[in-house]
Amino acid sequence: MNYYAAPVRDLRFVLEELLAHRSLNLPGFEEATPDLVEAVLEEAAKLAGDVWGPLNDVGDKQGAMRQADGSVTTPDGFAAAYQAYVEGGWNGIGVSESLGGQNLPEVVASAVQEMLHGANMALGLCPMLTAGAIEALAHHGNDDQKAVYLPKLVEGTWTGTMNLTEPQAGSDLSKVRTKAIPEGGHYRISGQKIYITWGEHDAAENIIHLVLARKPDAPEGNKGISLFLVPKFLVNDDGSLGERNDVTCASIEHKLGIHGSPTCTLSFGENGGAVGYLVGEEGRGLNHMFTMMNEARHKVGIQGIGVAERACQHAFAYALERTQGRSTKARGGKDCTISDHLDVRRMLLSMRSRTDALRALALYCAAELDTARHAENSDARQTAQARADILIPVIKSFSTDQAVDIASMGIQVHGGMGYVEETGAAQLLRDARIAPIYEGTNGIQALDLAGRKLQRDNGEALTALLKEVAATVEQLNADPALAALGRGLAAGLDDLKTAQAIVLAEGQDPDSGADAVQAYATPFLNLAGHVLCAWQMGQSALSAKAAIDNGSNDPFYTAKMRSAEFAITQWLPVGRAQRAVIEAGVQCLSDFEVH
Repeated sequence: MNYYAAPVRDLRFVLEELLAHRSLNLPGFEEATPDLVEAVLEEAAKLAGDVWGPLNDVGDKQGAMRQADGSVTTPDGFAAAYQAYVEGGWNGIGVSESLGGQNLPEVVASAVQEMLHGANMALGLCPMLTAGAIEALAHHGNDDQKAVYLPKLVEGTWTGTMNLTEPQAGSDLSKVRTKAIPEGGHYRISGQKIYITWGEHDAAENIIHLVLARKPDAPEGNKGISLFLVPKFLVNDDGSLGERNDVTCASIEHKLGIHGSPTCTLSFGENGGAVGYLVGEEGRGLNHMFTMMNEARHKVGIQGIGVAERACQHAFAYALERTQGRSTKARGGKDCTISDHLDVRRMLLSMRSRTDALRALALYCAAELDTARHAENSDARQTAQARADILIPVIKSFSTDQAVDIASMGIQVHGGMGYVEETGAAQLLRDARIAPIYEGTNGIQALDLAGRKLQRDNGEALTALLKEVAATVEQLNADPALAALGRGLAAGLDDLKTAQAIVLAEGQDPDSGADAVQAYATPFLNLAGHVLCAWQMGQSALSAKAAIDNGSNDPFYTAKMRSAEFAITQWLPVGRAQRAVIEAGVQCLSDFEVH
């Protein structure tokens, strides 16, 4: 089984009913009408379901192959599927018109990306990295770099990569050793980078590597790192491709999952030094790269949600066709499919409700990014950016952790058939497992939230967001049929407020604050993720109930009600236990000696 149907109705529900298409009302999106958004979603669904989706299993079985000359061949059909994506103009849908893009809101681009990642995560990584390169060059490139490289990157004719990690420099980028020697108007780059996603492939004409490196006179540490643009093929003055640059694929990784995505070790400068060009200011490479990283982290969360959606579809399809056992007397006492067993239903509803909640929160964050970039009022832009800054580590970390759990639960629904490869359920777990690791491990995301983001404004951005959660509690409590959900959400909100106060108070202690933040970070992020997802499901319940009250008998809304009920009454209580973890303190971790 390799089933995937793009969740257009679910995405429309979030965009139209939970977010009320609010991004479309921002300046610059006048031509992005609801009808246009609907057409975009439908066409993206065709690309995802008909072109990319069927290749998911192909990519897993064949993998990317490095050839003797250092080139990399992608699995059968991948290059053509990528070209179909490029020819459809999909690569630039969220890019401004001034840069050659389609100028659609980020929230719409994110919805499309979820479909593509659900269809084929390994292939979806290619344009995801290109989007980050576009963002970095648009913000920090000079006029010549923008003129030469951005049109092709936006088009998708060229792809982009992010080159940070080295064998001795993983998350600690202050240890980067790649060198950049000045030579006239450019630099000669030499060194090795590892784990470079789509670092070499046959799907595009050129690959634009963004590389962290040091000049010979650069100081040690983060301040000595600069960002350089290193093309696979040099570009002539007329825009045509010139000679091959001195960057080669030394090897590709043999990974647990995402086999169709070539993860490369790149060697720069084996024959005199690769030609590279400084991007932005000297010594500010990390700052510039994090423009790219921030974009990528939100998209990794979206990626996890896409895989979770596919795992749901696999599990539901199998549960509806697999005959096993008899139903209970209360349910007829007859031979039945496993979908009739309540424990299986618990797993299915858990998978579905969590995926719904994660999607809603990620698209809410995307709408905040739209506001941060396009609102007329500067205060509105700053408020939205502060809110997005709080949400992005939650989207990246919580969504990907949950995706792994959802994919694992999908295997459990399949039973023994899930543990063998024929059904495709196992691939989803293997693919999803990388997402909590790359673009900054989830532990780093938690530290970012509980440390830098929370401490820098004394929790003001999160507190403002929690006022919206409180408003949803009031709305739920005002409807007797939803009051139980209101009480459940209120309890989770109280837990998060209490935990926030503890993390802020102990995190600001001059002696033990750093240890406290490290100890509390992951449980705090998990609690925040549960509460914020439950908030979105409270909003979902309000919207679905309104449709039902207005006379709709569409089972879609009934399903949304069940999903919201499960999320708040059965999933949120699991997350609420993180308050007790935080209240237990850090002593056991401090006292633990690793032998």
